[in-house]
Amino acid sequence: MSSDRHTPVASWSRQEFSGLDLGDTRLDERLLSLADVLAAHPTSGINAACEDWAATKAAYRFFDNPKVSADQVLAPHFQRTVERMRDHQRVFAIQDTTYLDYTDHPSTQGLGPISTKSQGRQGLVKHTTLVVSASGLPLGCLTDQVWVRDASDKTDSKLKPLQERESYKWIEALSQTQTRIREDVEVIIVCDREVSDIYEFFIEVSKKTPFVIRAAQNRRIQDTYDTLKTLMNHSPLAGEFTLEVPARQQQPKRQADLQVYFAQTTLSPPYRSQVRGQTENLPTIDVYLVWVVEPHPPDGIPPIEWLLLTNVKVSTYSEARQRIHWYTHRWHVEVYFKVLKSGTKVEHTRLQTKDRLLRYIALMSVIAWRLYWMTLLNRDIPTADCTHALTENEWKALYMITHKTHTLPTQTPTVAQVVGWIAKLGGFLGRKSDGTPGVTVLWRGWQRLTDISNTFALFQETSKNLTP
Repeated sequence: MSSDRHTPVASWSRQEFSGLDLGDTRLDERLLSLADVLAAHPTSGINAACEDWAATKAAYRFFDNPKVSADQVLAPHFQRTVERMRDHQRVFAIQDTTYLDYTDHPSTQGLGPISTKSQGRQGLVKHTTLVVSASGLPLGCLTDQVWVRDASDKTDSKLKPLQERESYKWIEALSQTQTRIREDVEVIIVCDREVSDIYEFFIEVSKKTPFVIRAAQNRRIQDTYDTLKTLMNHSPLAGEFTLEVPARQQQPKRQADLQVYFAQTTLSPPYRSQVRGQTENLPTIDVYLVWVVEPHPPDGIPPIEWLLLTNVKVSTYSEARQRIHWYTHRWHVEVYFKVLKSGTKVEHTRLQTKDRLLRYIALMSVIAWRLYWMTLLNRDIPTADCTHALTENEWKALYMITHKTHTLPTQTPTVAQVVGWIAKLGGFLGRKSDGTPGVTVLWRGWQRLTDISNTFALFQETSKNLTP
């Protein structure tokens, strides 16, 4: 895809990996070829995606090459992400962690624990910063780290220096994000609870960058009320609204009636014991709080409750609702991880070693972003020319196969039209009750489109050669 979303594409891999430098032009070309092949058949795996045994062996040699690093593979994509941010006044940089499970591949070397000892799951830990536009269009990844937990390290993480804890990855990703963001684009850092709720993280993010973070801890505050929850329980009701809650696991789609409260306070630094050797004087941090709570959830369903911390002023109900809306962008990174795991089947590959997996995961991370971008592009620029997303060969093959005709339209189709046709190739029926096509049907349709367009291109080339 072009760095400018209003420029037609010719070859997505050459656009996305522009500036790639693996130290050998042959390696560069091999990566571009692999990107096209694996993106065309994202669910197929290396063996099925490659056209013959020679291409398959070349792919395995690439992922086994010690001259190639995951950082080198991802560097051009990070740069393209920064460039795509140019078109937007405000974007959201969403951090989150996922676990890549290779327990069912016991012969793979170099993995680490990703669960409790009794569960015995083995794999890799991946921490990513995904950037999305204000409308929710995924613009790409800005940071990405994959690592192996040390199974032999029995030290309580709370007893380690901050830089040696796994949670320090959040601060490292924040630092990388702040280094890469453009001054002319407002970047809002969005994180969920759990590991992001680190006091040192708040210190670093509040220095330079607006943030919205869901609190995991009932922190001490410098206020008449001694904790966050106590303060919010004594704050006046600011307003109410209804939220559409999507279906999740065994819970059906539903509507939730929510109450909103907000306040302003100062966080007190946590206690650092002498035993841990962390007696540094940590500063206080001024924050605004937005509390979202569901007072009357359905029977058997846990209530929605978000306690959001932000350094962006909240003095009205309208401002509180805006901060809530900012936080809801965080689900995009969850869907991105779903695309990576289910859409590209990244956990199914059998590359036998950690280092091979790291190179493969880096490439598939970019491909997963592109699949997700394709899914949501329809919502961002539905009336734009479809050449923003497809090559000329692709859209023509798509039109003819879906319309069962050899005659092309006089006007180039729109993004919305081609996304709908791709979805139908993936099994989307397009009834009024079906809503908009989701990720799963689009990646199925995209795989079929690639086969169709390749056949179309071959037919055109053959016809030219047969012409007297």
